[in-house]
Amino acid sequence: MPLGRHFPPFAVRALNASAVQHFFAFTRPLSLINSPCRLTCCSGARQTPVPTRRNKTTSARRKARTNLRRTRSARTTSSRHDRPAGKSFDKLVALQARLRAPGGCPWDREQTHESLRKFLVEETYEVLDAMESGDAKEFASELGDLLLQVVFHSIMAEEAGRFTITDVIESIHDKLVRRHPHVFGKVKAATSADVLRNWEQLKAAERAGKGKPAEASGGTESILSGIPRSLPGVLEAYQLTRRASHIGFDWDDLQGILEKLEEEKRELLRALPASAHESRAGTRRRAPVSAESNSRLEEETGDLLFAAVNIARFLSVDPEIALKKANQKFKQRFNWMEAAALREGSRLSELPRNRMEELWNEAKTQAKLEVSQGKQ
Repeated sequence: MPLGRHFPPFAVRALNASAVQHFFAFTRPLSLINSPCRLTCCSGARQTPVPTRRNKTTSARRKARTNLRRTRSARTTSSRHDRPAGKSFDKLVALQARLRAPGGCPWDREQTHESLRKFLVEETYEVLDAMESGDAKEFASELGDLLLQVVFHSIMAEEAGRFTITDVIESIHDKLVRRHPHVFGKVKAATSADVLRNWEQLKAAERAGKGKPAEASGGTESILSGIPRSLPGVLEAYQLTRRASHIGFDWDDLQGILEKLEEEKRELLRALPASAHESRAGTRRRAPVSAESNSRLEEETGDLLFAAVNIARFLSVDPEIALKKANQKFKQRFNWMEAAALREGSRLSELPRNRMEELWNEAKTQAKLEVSQGKQ
């Protein structure tokens, strides 16, 4: 049965068997599949050999890659459980390509890189939730959903002639080798700190080699270059301080950062105008402040938050994850307060402030009791 009846041309071109095989062999020790890539149609058609995509690199580069791959292959071992991973990946790519092809799924065919952005973010957080749940099956399922996003974007990129899934795999595969010279080269790295320091220096060198503009004074490449400005503030602060710490710019101990936090707290209080300490009559709202005062408060509040993120980073705690857990804890306790108020015949919003505080303390006690009972 001709392959073209089931898969569009870009599905056939997309898969370079060598790239897929070496990716799995490097990131998780697997055996290499030397036969041509095979795709299985979702409708049950028999497998048909698919020719590999022609490598358009120069002969010198192709020869260098071939020699490097032989070296990598010799250094990997096989995992019996994951030997089918390469073939399964091929089938996943082919299946998603079929959904995008004429006669495929209308929803899939309508999607763009922009329309899928929200799903990429959502799937990432669902992976984190599944990880915390401890459910291995759910964790694997959510990782699959996230993997689909990578495949989906790659297929759309090939349709536009930009890159293929092979390019994606080769890019991360070669990057991992390049950034682990202590494994595949002659660089020495005795500790994780040495590895991270080398990693940041290699990243800076790569950015400089790509001709990306330097952000450090004097035209040199900054160690902070490449951190996406689109990151949420908490994650950006974490990445900035983390990179700086990798080259030794860090606090000596936790006490120093805690003192910095207290310093920022005092500066915030000093920035408060006198009117900000006063409440509007009959409300809990703060009196309005001028634009200049608000800008100063924004700056000092930012400094306070930055110091808090730095504390988390120093303690090897991901501030985003920690804050998400704190959010969930607040939500659970607040929901308990609402339910308790209803049991008393009132809405939470109708209760006086002191009663709200009492319910909050009861919610905390109840939560601790549930945790204690869960450990027994």
